[in-house]
Amino acid sequence: MTRPIQAIVHPSALVNNLLVARQAAPTAKILAVVKANGYGHGLLRVAKALEECDGFAVLSLEEAVRLREAGFAQTILLLEGVFEEVELAVVAEHQLSVVIHTQEQIEWLKRAWSPVRIDVFLKLNTGMNRLGFSPEAFPQALAALQTCPVLGRITLMTHFACADEAAGVSEQCARFNALTQALALPTCLANSAALLRNPETHGTWVRPGIMLYGASPFAEQRAADLGLEPAMSLVSKVIAVQRVKAGARVGYAGAYTAESDKRIGVVACGYADGYPRHAGSGTPILVDGVRTQTLGRVSMDMLYADLTQLPNAGIGSPVTLWGENLPVEEVARAAGTISYELLCARAERVPFVEA
Repeated sequence: MTRPIQAIVHPSALVNNLLVARQAAPTAKILAVVKANGYGHGLLRVAKALEECDGFAVLSLEEAVRLREAGFAQTILLLEGVFEEVELAVVAEHQLSVVIHTQEQIEWLKRAWSPVRIDVFLKLNTGMNRLGFSPEAFPQALAALQTCPVLGRITLMTHFACADEAAGVSEQCARFNALTQALALPTCLANSAALLRNPETHGTWVRPGIMLYGASPFAEQRAADLGLEPAMSLVSKVIAVQRVKAGARVGYAGAYTAESDKRIGVVACGYADGYPRHAGSGTPILVDGVRTQTLGRVSMDMLYADLTQLPNAGIGSPVTLWGENLPVEEVARAAGTISYELLCARAERVPFVEA
């Protein structure tokens, strides 16, 4: 018998969420972020649903080549650029674009030979302090880049640290504009949060990520209120029911003690499936479409759901861990993490189903 857990992917939701991005940034090109296997949804599945976008952003050369060999002709950007000089030959062969964020990458590009020009996104560190040239080093980096014989088009980019928070983007925008506004080059700044809230950041390209998968980038705002639809529903079933008396301890380490007589469902889903082990008692869950809560500690293959107020629920009852009618960001918040982690953590043993 097949284990009942599944990750149901909704391509129509991906299409809807791309439309929301286009409506929010109507004059910008859409660079859909599909790294991490399409945020856990399946790279080619996501790309097919988002085929109307203007480009894709990935992390690895392997992901980029898979997209190109699958027939996608749009811009395909390597978000961390190349990690070794020899990779530039593959970049040129497949007409990929690369982020340039170190002097070493510029030196590699200077030595490269190719009949094909390589488009680059030159990254400026405006305060994230992760990747990119400092404001002091940026002019020299740009000048050096412009001497590269294989150089194609240059786009200037940065990444916001607090676009989803009260601090916002104004400080980083000011740094970026001070260095770039006189250069008349294309720009790429906005992530999902900035795309939705800060039209001044839209520039030539916007690069939505989490919003495409139907999760809100904002802690205080629901995805549905932004017009977004969940692209993944993680579902399973109740496989056993236990009745416990008040005072009984449940699960590993007896992490939950029943405060009254309880009827508890055992659900076929655990941390080996990608559900967060640190999701404690009280994490929301749907059984038979009705909201209830988890109890006790998540184990490798199973977790507990409170069925005390659901007298008709039992073995075989459908369970939604997150997805339709249960936003993934709400589950993530209860587990002390973010929706990105939950979506990307789907284990290979959990099969995909398209709906």
